[in-house]
Amino acid sequence: MPMKTPHDLVAQAKAQTHEISIDQAEDAIRNADVLIDVREADEYATGHLPGAVHMSRGLLEFKISASPELAARDLKIVLYCKTSGRAALAAVQLKAMGYLKVSSIAGGYDAWVAAGKAVAKPSAPVFE
Repeated sequence: MPMKTPHDLVAQAKAQTHEISIDQAEDAIRNADVLIDVREADEYATGHLPGAVHMSRGLLEFKISASPELAARDLKIVLYCKTSGRAALAAVQLKAMGYLKVSSIAGGYDAWVAAGKAVAKPSAPVFE
């Protein structure tokens, strides 16, 4: 069996994932039960989509399992990362866990920003 590259894994995941275009993203987010940013904490801290919950790709399965409010398998979940690779991989894992309505934003955070859409930034602590 030939060794797969990360690109191969992402392409395979994207083939199994419902991707939402940037044009459809705001409606999809409005209709979603939860919007999850699967980037790393430092990426989330520099800016994220308004209303996004942070669950990094590496801890996603554990964090979602530990959240009773996210236990229903028919929740509408929208995922995103920087460009959409990690979100596609995360979507495949959530489907494997039994989640039925998982989608990801094509192009991810970078495409969102490039389209001029709103970004939330956590406020930094102020030291007097």
